[in-house]
Amino acid sequence: MNIKDVREQFPILHQQVNGHDLVYLDSAATSQKPRVVIDAMNEYYRSYNSNVHRGVHTLGTKATDAYEGAREKVRAFIRASSVQEIIFTRGTTTALNTVAISYARANLKEGDEIVITHMEHHANIIPWQQAAKATGATLKYIPLQEDGTLSLEDVKQTITHQTKIVAVTHVSNVLGTINPIKDIAKIAHDHGAIIVVDGAQSTPHMQIDVQDLDCDFFAFSGHKMCGPTGIGVLYGKKDLLNNMEPAEFGGEMIDFVDLYDSTWKELPWKFEAGTPIIAGAVGLGKAIDFLNDIGMEEVSRYEHQLATYALERFKELDGATVYGPQHRAGLVTFNLDDVHPHDASTVLDTEGVAIRAGHHCAQPLMKWLGVSATARASFYLYNTEEEIDKLIAALRKTKEYFTNVF
Repeated sequence: MNIKDVREQFPILHQQVNGHDLVYLDSAATSQKPRVVIDAMNEYYRSYNSNVHRGVHTLGTKATDAYEGAREKVRAFIRASSVQEIIFTRGTTTALNTVAISYARANLKEGDEIVITHMEHHANIIPWQQAAKATGATLKYIPLQEDGTLSLEDVKQTITHQTKIVAVTHVSNVLGTINPIKDIAKIAHDHGAIIVVDGAQSTPHMQIDVQDLDCDFFAFSGHKMCGPTGIGVLYGKKDLLNNMEPAEFGGEMIDFVDLYDSTWKELPWKFEAGTPIIAGAVGLGKAIDFLNDIGMEEVSRYEHQLATYALERFKELDGATVYGPQHRAGLVTFNLDDVHPHDASTVLDTEGVAIRAGHHCAQPLMKWLGVSATARASFYLYNTEEEIDKLIAALRKTKEYFTNVF
């Protein structure tokens, strides 16, 4: 992978912020978009914008081909067995809520268990809290190890024959922990439970094979993987999806509507109510092409190199606490002694360095860490070791700035 060639594909990176070259280290929040994605969406709106499926005119046919073509690209990208298992949603949050509403509420009862972890994004906590309240099921947490990883022994201890749903993130958006999904799925299935995987932070950065993982549901977002905002995917095993009722009704998902009853289309369209996210799907499809051209194994290798380099550089920084395990995805979450993360982020911004500060939609994890907020630098295929050097230099300035205040 030629990093110079890759960076050339991203127009937004070639600008100055506050008099400095932009160093964008916030891709775990949202990634930047390559020119091919921007051009593909522009071309859709300029040349063949139309509603899909129902029209017989030329523009409608072109739009339908592009939309359904994107579905096939997604299927191949995550190695699902059928396009019927690929549902377009607004994003990971919508996908997880769909499972919690359509599957969980229909299949849970009092005495059943939902098992999750402390490291989940709120989008993989609150839907299960609500499902538990609605059905009388119990919500349980797999404990974390000291370094923010999961022990399979703890997984085995927590999942019981009363467990019906296990919901776990593939990669923590705070700690960078990469969870052993395939092993957890086997434990869940051995107890008759299904597993729901939040793949928002894994899909952009590593090769995903949902059949090899043997997950029952898998959710991810387009905007974290070089695609546009407003488009995401829910993968579900066909037999499970077939037995689920839709969470939304009307528009695209109907088959026949009578005065007092209605029927739905077959998969995957029965879960895609209203006008679909056509331009978003076009953009996501092109983002997948872009990532495939580079190769997900190469993306993963390069990001692990960046993460390792960053961890080594952070060791040189006095008063810095880094959270999470040594082996991790491409992000570093940290705090500086006596400097609030929002203050650190503000000072970094004056140096042109963009990071994230706050609770990262993971308040239970913040509580477990014993902090109210952290700072996070996250990397993607367009970042460089030189940018990490600029981050460390800017953090040194930040420490000096706050040390010299008093």
